[in-house]
Amino acid sequence: MSDNDLIHLYSKRILALAADIPHLRRLDHPTATVRKRSPLCGSTVTVDVVVKDGRIAEFGQDVKACALGQASAAIAGAQMIGRTRAEVERARDELRAMLKEAGPVPSAPFVGYEVLEPARDYKNRHASILLVLEATAEAMAEAEAAA
Repeated sequence: MSDNDLIHLYSKRILALAADIPHLRRLDHPTATVRKRSPLCGSTVTVDVVVKDGRIAEFGQDVKACALGQASAAIAGAQMIGRTRAEVERARDELRAMLKEAGPVPSAPFVGYEVLEPARDYKNRHASILLVLEATAEAMAEAEAAA
């Protein structure tokens, strides 16, 4: 990877998102908690959710990831409150398609992922970018199963 590629990949917008991740805390009494790790790069995301009436009422996350994974956590975290499992799963699937199949960016309410389109070319970063949505979808499933 050249220096220009790195500069493009870690744009100012990505670094700004990584520095300002919403809900960057653990919840005291979550309905469900899921920790996901990317074996390729070691990025880790732990997600706590409180689910009420099938929607995320409270959301917390602990993010130990590269700037791309942190930016993804920032974009997702800004939209998590009020989301249903179906919405989170759709965002996860759309983000996966954007990265792996050159699909469109995830639809509303998960807007902002266009900043990560340059990461399509860096397959070793895809898992880190997907962690937050994968963990949240799994946490929602666990919360529904426990209800």
